[in-house]
Amino acid sequence: MLVPTGQAELYWKMKTDFMKVRFAPSPTGRLHAGNARIAVLNWLMAKKAGGTFLLRLDDTDTERSTEEFAEAIQQDLAWLGLIWDEFAVQSHRMDRYELAAEKLKAEGRLYPCYETADELGLKRKIALQAGRPPIYDREALKLTEADQAKYEAEGRQPHWRFKLNHSVIEWEDLVRGHSHFEGQNLSDPVLIREDGRPLYTLTSCVDDLELDVTHVLRGEDHVSNTAVQVQLFEALGNRVPFFAHISLMVGADGQGLSKRLGSLSLGSLREDEGLEPMALNSYLARLGTPDPIEVRQTPQALTELFDISRFGRATPRFDPVELGHLNAKVLHAADFASVQSRLPKGFDAELWDVVRPNLEKLSDAQAWYDICRGEVKPDILAEDAEFLALAAEHLPPAPWDKGTWKELTTVLKEATGRKGKQLFLPLRKALTGQDHGPELADLLPLIGPVHAAARLQGKTA
Repeated sequence: MLVPTGQAELYWKMKTDFMKVRFAPSPTGRLHAGNARIAVLNWLMAKKAGGTFLLRLDDTDTERSTEEFAEAIQQDLAWLGLIWDEFAVQSHRMDRYELAAEKLKAEGRLYPCYETADELGLKRKIALQAGRPPIYDREALKLTEADQAKYEAEGRQPHWRFKLNHSVIEWEDLVRGHSHFEGQNLSDPVLIREDGRPLYTLTSCVDDLELDVTHVLRGEDHVSNTAVQVQLFEALGNRVPFFAHISLMVGADGQGLSKRLGSLSLGSLREDEGLEPMALNSYLARLGTPDPIEVRQTPQALTELFDISRFGRATPRFDPVELGHLNAKVLHAADFASVQSRLPKGFDAELWDVVRPNLEKLSDAQAWYDICRGEVKPDILAEDAEFLALAAEHLPPAPWDKGTWKELTTVLKEATGRKGKQLFLPLRKALTGQDHGPELADLLPLIGPVHAAARLQGKTA
């Protein structure tokens, strides 16, 4: 049933008790950030409503679909924490598409066409030159059985088109609002190729109907597909899901993303950029809305922020700088248990709590582990050597705690007259080899007296 104009909110509330959505990538390349955005929003929509998230692999493009890409998609979603409730693979459902096609043929809605690609291209060119839209002219409907037999005797195999009703097609889109097309302004879509393989328009509708999908959230590049599919849904099952068409995200350069080109692939963001999955989830959950992006530590925690009505029509742009800031925020708020398995052996909760406010990527933790548990070459200027040797002599006795740093610097300030940067920076560079980092009051007890004394004397320790 179509959503009556102006009643989308009411119908939305009515449907959430049994909501089911699907993320349906084609395994023809690695997922990129734009694909992930659709997956994140579908997952959030389902989970906020207590519904079902279906992962469906649309792998009927046998030339480009691979098992390697299928596995990578599942790994990427698992990395994001977007665990699916149900799983389907289109290549396992070919018999269902054949049955649907036979039903449409029997009802006169699917008809054979024998034009070659070159012939169709010529028709398109002539229509455009004449100032007409390049809509298929339905010449195939005029063919007699004898005409069809003649073409097949020549070796031609038909492709099959769905005969659209020339009526108004409309729906209440949860993002775009009231949407409508005139049926006569659309070409009858090809549903089955010459080699018998079904195309996306057919397979997607059959699956959405048979797998009980209630809401279809996808990119706005599918709007014209939706106009066609509304009639196909009605012809196949007399039930039309609810639609939400999200504006497509572009890269920082304003260009569209492509999984075949590797644009912002999740594999690259994870492995090369060291991105935290919740930084990306948090970013994508609000990108395209006027609302501020808020970092959360789990996908479940993002559901309270999700509101489909907040997404607008403007084109959102992926900003890697902002994402980097969010990545740091995720780490700064992360508890030790959530990252322990990815930290160097021997990294403990005390060290994590000290260094995490200074991390931009988790890989940065290795340097601080080396500073506290390994060897560091001190960074000492010649003019500071005497001052640092004095500091080594005045190191307080163990055990050390957070008050040790103040005790040491108070003594040195009184003994040398140094203060501020002149006092603190040489100590930091000698003790850590860095000119920035966590508070030394917190860090010094973790470095310990043995390493501290050696480093202050210019020794690698």
